[in-house]
Amino acid sequence: MDDPITALRSEARTVEFDRGTHWRAKLGFLINTNELVVENNLFRMAPEGVGVYMTRNRTSKHITVAELAKHIETMADAASVLLPEVVPDVIAYACTSGTIVIGEERVMAEIKRGAPGSQATTLVTGVVNALRALGASRIVVGTPYLDEVNALEARFLAEKGFDVLDIQGLNVEHGDAMGRITPAYIKEFALSIDRPEADAIFISCGGIRTIDVLQEIEEACGKPVVASNQAMMWDCLRRVGIDDNLSGFGRLFEIPSAGHPDGRSALAQ
Repeated sequence: MDDPITALRSEARTVEFDRGTHWRAKLGFLINTNELVVENNLFRMAPEGVGVYMTRNRTSKHITVAELAKHIETMADAASVLLPEVVPDVIAYACTSGTIVIGEERVMAEIKRGAPGSQATTLVTGVVNALRALGASRIVVGTPYLDEVNALEARFLAEKGFDVLDIQGLNVEHGDAMGRITPAYIKEFALSIDRPEADAIFISCGGIRTIDVLQEIEEACGKPVVASNQAMMWDCLRRVGIDDNLSGFGRLFEIPSAGHPDGRSALAQ
């Protein structure tokens, strides 16, 4: 008697395929080991047909200049395991302070080394593009960081052509603690640092829950508010020509890919 397992033969069928769940774009993100907020934020902002995929970059919980500088050590390896056979359209390093400490060009070179088929960007690259797209030149900046990081961020933004009227930090060192800062406090903090002459408020750090209250801050201050994760998602979407205006996440999403320096001229299909 034949073994039913070895004798098994599936019928020949014509299988129907489409472009999959995330047919418009596949966006990849390198996030820090102890990061608690970025994933949630990006899933909330992902339009229909857009996939967001994450991998963890091995990092310390200490957000200091010395520890941030070490993020680059495992970055290429992290990028290499992010959908290597599918190839994301874009891969972004999702850390504002880390990019500032290491440098945009070095970060993007490491991403390309690990994932040569994907467009590389960084969170802070998205912030710069967002502020420019909004026409903001004079800005105030709020961060959860230590002042050693704030000093580098102020210098970075000034070198990008922004007039930093003030930068204030909360002196929180641990990444997990940043994720526990309440949205209500973030709103209070943002409004407390605003100045009448500022064109926009930038609340720095993907590890804090700014997007929970971003719309409320904009309505209260009457000017654009840029948050790290909001800017990163806008930047990635516009890079692949996706122009969805995401309600509830600020004025930034009203700006289409035509207003992005690297955006495609037509909507992705």
